[in-house]
Amino acid sequence: MNAAAADRIELRAHAGKICIYSGRSLLVAGLDGLTLGGGLDGFYFENTRLLYQERLTVNGESPAIFAASPVGGDALLAYATLAGGPAGPEPALFATIARFVGVGLRTHVRIENYARCAPARCDLVIRLEADFADLEEVQAGRRRQTGAVERLWDAARQELLLRYRHPGLDRAVAVRAEGAPSPVGVDDGGALVLGFDVPPHGAVAFDLVLEPLFDGRRHAAPPARFDRPDVGLEAVRARLRTEIPRLIAANPTVVRAWETATGDLATLPLGDPHGPAAPIAGLPSYQQFFGRDTLTIGWQAALALPTILRDALRANAAYQGVAVDDWTDEQPGKLIHQARRGPLSVLGFDPFLHYYGDYATPPDFLIMLGQYLGWSGDLATVRQLLPAARKAIAWLDDEGDLDGDGFIEYVTRSPEGLKNQGWKDSGDAIVDERGEVVANPIATCELQAWWYAGLQQAALAFLATGDPVSALELFGKARALKARFDRAFWLDDLGFYALGLDPAKRPIRTIASNPGHLLATGIVPRAKGRRVARRLLEPDLFSGWGVRTLSSAHPSYNPFSYHLGSVWPVENAAFAFGFARYGCWDELHRLAAALFAASDLFVANRLPEALGGLPRDAAHPHPGIYPQSNAPQGWSASAVVLLIQALLGMRAVAPLGLLLVDPHLPPWLPALRLEGVRVGDARLDLTFRRSKTGKTRYRVERCDGEVRVLRQPAPQAPDATLTGRLRAAATSVWRA
Repeated sequence: MNAAAADRIELRAHAGKICIYSGRSLLVAGLDGLTLGGGLDGFYFENTRLLYQERLTVNGESPAIFAASPVGGDALLAYATLAGGPAGPEPALFATIARFVGVGLRTHVRIENYARCAPARCDLVIRLEADFADLEEVQAGRRRQTGAVERLWDAARQELLLRYRHPGLDRAVAVRAEGAPSPVGVDDGGALVLGFDVPPHGAVAFDLVLEPLFDGRRHAAPPARFDRPDVGLEAVRARLRTEIPRLIAANPTVVRAWETATGDLATLPLGDPHGPAAPIAGLPSYQQFFGRDTLTIGWQAALALPTILRDALRANAAYQGVAVDDWTDEQPGKLIHQARRGPLSVLGFDPFLHYYGDYATPPDFLIMLGQYLGWSGDLATVRQLLPAARKAIAWLDDEGDLDGDGFIEYVTRSPEGLKNQGWKDSGDAIVDERGEVVANPIATCELQAWWYAGLQQAALAFLATGDPVSALELFGKARALKARFDRAFWLDDLGFYALGLDPAKRPIRTIASNPGHLLATGIVPRAKGRRVARRLLEPDLFSGWGVRTLSSAHPSYNPFSYHLGSVWPVENAAFAFGFARYGCWDELHRLAAALFAASDLFVANRLPEALGGLPRDAAHPHPGIYPQSNAPQGWSASAVVLLIQALLGMRAVAPLGLLLVDPHLPPWLPALRLEGVRVGDARLDLTFRRSKTGKTRYRVERCDGEVRVLRQPAPQAPDATLTGRLRAAATSVWRA
């Protein structure tokens, strides 16, 4: 599984850049964490770039950074030599520079003089420029809204104010030097200036503080501490870190991937008031609330971090549509796609301030409601969310099914909205077998599968909360949908499901990754499950690093396209979950090995948003990466957790005090231990070992709380018969 090349390859998304982030704030800089060199570089708050240039010089020269490292996602530590120190064979003037991102930005500078006799003079100039550009404008390289930036110096406060002059926006940023050893002023160019002497073997320290002022409110910068106090967003992160189970395994790649993924997930909470632990989608591009992203991350990470799923559900319910608004694609009961607060959205250049153009979020909400109940047993929260579930079901029944044929088909009403509103939401994602973009309305196959799973999971939630009538009705709808889906979407000559149905209800005969989602939901008849799994792993779809979004034999294939040939860890993890569901263990082991091997090719085993779709062969030592990939990406991190869950065949039924397992470890992962798995209020330590015969056995090492661990075949596995279930239960090894 580990990279076998003599010279190990480790790529980094956004080469030459580093992202430091917290909630809705983001710093993009060079690898030294200080250099803002154009392009995407800058400090952002609410998708608004507050700084695009920042230059600190000491005695006329920039600090020479000789070591730098991110610390915990929201901080950075760097060391530098400075010009102007006492003459000698080696530098004597050094700086320790630490940066901390909270709502604002704090840079702590400590300058030390290691000369024996002479003091060192330090004349500092700090040049800052703001443009208040929207992140989307920065990425696109064109400005859609303009305004002058006013520069004001407040001598009494020793503070520089950069204010955006725009009639529709109240945006400013204040900068000051706290604890400066001498008075601060400004030069003719508006830069901050200060000068002081550093005594021999002495030190001088101060903080450069940046605070956003939005709509009349000043947002304080964080403290200059790596051990942050447990308040605000840091308190949420601290709680999440305590939830993470410890994974121990002989395979170092798996351990590193788990530790990086779960560590990233604990740093990604957005701090949304409706659900603080609901995570950022991805950095640097998607630092806002996305409905389906938060739900998907929460579901995939539930084994490790169930609080994320709870808060994702709460936040999505709070944003549920209440009115008809074609500009934002809002409708009563529909769930949100994204809520973005950048200048373009606030000014109405785009509809994304509160945008509802997504048909995936409503069924996802229903699925994740049932999954949260399964892991947590939290009936109180589920009851609170049932009204939102009922509204989502009503919307799916009515507006979701435009022509009443029993399938969900999407349309876009907003002139600035997204064309495609299923799993793949880029404009060119849905193409026919000739490569032509399919017109709307489209009923993609995965939307029907999610609707099927949503009906079932919502039924379980209603049943558990004392409404068997609604539950039986939803179970009946699910059965009927499964039958008509197979008739309409199965292409027998291709041995695969259609990508979707076009406006004339003709099957779209494109071979793409979308049918892989069907296995995760269970909508595929058991007899066809292995056939679909094997088709996904044929060479045109399976690159060797994962399943491509589009067959390499298709005329539109591009390995570096967003949805036309790239490999997405998030959906590959869903395929792995589906393989486990159908008992396709060989296929699961092959796919999991590919994904963990891919993680070994990236710094810290951090899977980016999307890999390139290049084949794994002698000519391609690396799959490549989608050029605008985000990293960290929430659902690429959660994909690692779901891969482990799939290998263990793990399903929680907390209301019944059960944890069901069907572990099948591969030869490259012969033993695995998880410490601190949560099921309801219980915590367990579990050990899994693969025997010489290939069978995986498990043992409960510790159980704090009331839960039983029971071996049971996966729901659609070949041995999921009454006899098979009884035999598995009888041979289970568990300790209460």
